[in-house]
Amino acid sequence: MKVFTTAPLEDPRDARTLYPRLEEIGYDGAFSFEARHDPFLPLVLAADRTRRLRLGTAVAIAFARNPMTLANLGHDLQLITAGRFMLGLGSQVRPHIEKRYSAPWSRPAARMREMVLAIRAIWDAWEGLRPLDFRGEFYQHTLMIPAFNPGPNPFGRPPILTGGFGPLTTAVAGEVADGFIAHPFHTRKSLLENMLPALQHGLHKSGRRREDFEVICATLVVAADSEEELAPIRAAAKKQLAFYGSTPAYRSTLDCHGLGDLHLELNALSKQGRWDDMAALIPDTLLDAIAVVGPRGSIAAAITERLAGIADAVSLTNNRAPDPDHWAEVVAQLHALAPPR
Repeated sequence: MKVFTTAPLEDPRDARTLYPRLEEIGYDGAFSFEARHDPFLPLVLAADRTRRLRLGTAVAIAFARNPMTLANLGHDLQLITAGRFMLGLGSQVRPHIEKRYSAPWSRPAARMREMVLAIRAIWDAWEGLRPLDFRGEFYQHTLMIPAFNPGPNPFGRPPILTGGFGPLTTAVAGEVADGFIAHPFHTRKSLLENMLPALQHGLHKSGRRREDFEVICATLVVAADSEEELAPIRAAAKKQLAFYGSTPAYRSTLDCHGLGDLHLELNALSKQGRWDDMAALIPDTLLDAIAVVGPRGSIAAAITERLAGIADAVSLTNNRAPDPDHWAEVVAQLHALAPPR
């Protein structure tokens, strides 16, 4: 199993030192994340200071941009990273797209599908395969002159990975993307019963096999070497799960475990701003089902068991210890447990 993580950057300038250290520790890839900072710029700094590490966005907000800008970013970062870039795209939710980005929102699964196809059509034009003539419901790209055509990419096209949660967005990934980044608000049961069937539906629609596709499961990790250290980490993880559980889009994981009513309680409290009270409603059994919890020495085996037969890679999340070396032992053990290729 390949091992990824999202680099915990509070300052994008820290990419100069953090990404090389992640490479030294043994990660196969590292993602940036679109929150307080642009997700693409830190990867430019990381590319010049790493040689093996795959670099990607998990995720960049697709609907805040358009296919042409994303095609340019993907093309150029594939050049800058010498073929190690992954274009990871996500939709965000309607209030953020409309009120934070002042961008249009409608039918997110259909829009994401068209976004990916439009980016590929632009790359086709740059590769000289066919003139640019993409006419979709949401995006139209019909003009490309030599002054704006970078030409073929010597490192090929970067893979496009999409993130998502519900059956429609998951199926779209299987149909048109090169890979899928599964949200951390999943249990093994919900991955098997909700995520995989939707993904397989999309793969079947595109005529592809599961072997042709990369699944990366973002997985919450709650680990420490003593019960005293573990307690505050568990409490922080419960706050995160309470936030996810209050969101209607994520209810299906709770339904999988007969906890649909918990979503209603969490949602009601979120509207009152009672975030601490929400965390108190998360039972230990739910935390243990969603997160991988325990001493650091037990984490690798637990992740391997959790994702066996489901994922090609794990992306360790909720693991923002100040020192990335805190996770070196887990990364080494995950590689040691991986079956021979």
